[in-house]
Amino acid sequence: MAAEIEVVVAHQERATLRVGEVFLKVDADPARAEVEAAALALAPVPTPEVLWRKPPVLALAALSGQALGRLGEPSTASPQAWAAAGATVRRLHEAPLPPWPGRSPDELATELDDKCAWLVDHGVLPAELVTVNRRIAEAALRPWTPVFVHGDLQAAHVFVEGDEVTGVIDWSEAGRGDALFDLAILTLGEEDRLADVLAGYGRDVDVEVIRAWWSLRSLLAVRWLVEHGFDPAAPGCEIDVLRSRL
Repeated sequence: MAAEIEVVVAHQERATLRVGEVFLKVDADPARAEVEAAALALAPVPTPEVLWRKPPVLALAALSGQALGRLGEPSTASPQAWAAAGATVRRLHEAPLPPWPGRSPDELATELDDKCAWLVDHGVLPAELVTVNRRIAEAALRPWTPVFVHGDLQAAHVFVEGDEVTGVIDWSEAGRGDALFDLAILTLGEEDRLADVLAGYGRDVDVEVIRAWWSLRSLLAVRWLVEHGFDPAAPGCEIDVLRSRL
């Protein structure tokens, strides 16, 4: 029987299809696709095998195991698996910096102001909710020592089998950035898993900055999600994260 085609995710910017044990990533932005290919080659952590690349398509072998978690759903992964994810993130952060730059705190602050204004002006979120979270987010907008970051390290992008990490997917946002940003995205909506992740990460970090990144990331994401057909108001997702800060 021929393998069926499964649409994993699809929107105006990119799509991912699964055909048997192969994932086909189609990206409309050549620069973003270049970043993903380069990051897969440089990252010192488990990643999918690149089978072939013919822009705009990147073919990757499927990973064993299952996603560490998914935003809005309770994770069934063990504390040890979350700790293993933290240790994997630390290996990435200790690697040499990639040659391309990342966004600065000033650039993020400008984007955040624009997104917050849009959320209020279009009645997507109450002004008080935006104001409180914008104030919390300020703590993340400080100078940081850049490290090699994944840039979109959602729990759904980390695959585990038992208590071991089998691979990390979706590297198109990788670059130089704040280590605490990766830790925040990994635990977004999974606050009770933060201690396990930090135990595996093995370094002292400022938890309040991680909390600030939760607010900042959620404020930045809501508009994109709305405009691309996703629901940030689903239980446990970005808007619930923002409400939990009140």
